[in-house]
Amino acid sequence: MHALIKQVESKFLKKQVVDVRSGDTVKVYQRIKEGNKERVQMFEGLVIRTDRKDSLTSTITVRRISSGVGVEKSFLLHSPLIEKIEVVKRSKVRRKYLTYMRDRSGKSARLAAVDFDKTSVNDVTDPEAEAELARIHEEQKKEHEALAAEKAAEEAKLEAKAAEVEARHKEVETQETEEK
Repeated sequence: MHALIKQVESKFLKKQVVDVRSGDTVKVYQRIKEGNKERVQMFEGLVIRTDRKDSLTSTITVRRISSGVGVEKSFLLHSPLIEKIEVVKRSKVRRKYLTYMRDRSGKSARLAAVDFDKTSVNDVTDPEAEAELARIHEEQKKEHEALAAEKAAEEAKLEAKAAEVEARHKEVETQETEEK
């Protein structure tokens, strides 16, 4: 039973995920869909919790202070909505759950930075995801071109009608001038 669950989960796992630890300051780029528009929103903050590291349901909880209010968001690392995660700063911590950071503000909320290689930590290339993103962009481009072509065709019809109406008016005017 357990092997079957692992097999099903393996289909949905991302090929590579950034090694995120508690105490890291990260930028999480999340894809958000509003109506028929799609955009990528960035959430930057301190990772105060990591759960189930090697699982499909591995999550991180990111905390930041926004307008003087603490905001926490939990992200599934293997979610298709997570575009990428970028580690900005790595800090020295001795705990897995940094819940004590909720009570801290100002200078007491500082953590000691640790030197690390940003490029190697953040280098996660997923060709499938990049191909999927390129395909989505191509589809959006084709839809846009189709809409533009449709709009141009409608404008051409309206211009043809306007020309036809103008021609009729000229005909009527010439007939009226001939009758006089």
